[in-house]
Amino acid sequence: VQLQASGGGLVQAGGFLSVSCTASGGNFPNYGMAWFRQAPGKEREFVAAIRRTSAATYYSDSVKGRFTISRSNTRRTLSLQMNSLKPEDTAIYYCALRLNEMAGSDWRRDPSMYTYWGQGTLVTVSS
Repeated sequence: VQLQASGGGLVQAGGFLSVSCTASGGNFPNYGMAWFRQAPGKEREFVAAIRRTSAATYYSDSVKGRFTISRSNTRRTLSLQMNSLKPEDTAIYYCALRLNEMAGSDWRRDPSMYTYWGQGTLVTVSS
């Protein structure tokens, strides 16, 4: 399985951007998917996750109400729409995939639970 990220870029505070991730290989509809981000000098942190059927989504407190995660199992694509961006959202954004999705929500916030990662795409928010 390979993940190819796209999107991102430079935007002013208050603006919006979207990032996407397309998977090749494997059985995409079975995968648990998530977005993480890593700012310079900081650890990788959870942003959002989505169940394989899109029946539920999960967000970190810092992005809840501003970001929306979605997926298309037919297009094998994971997306993150980011609105009302803040300078503290500046980071490299990574899509992540777990081959065998488990029930529950707590594990989705742990980067070690994911098997494959995209190459990352940079989002820069200027003040």
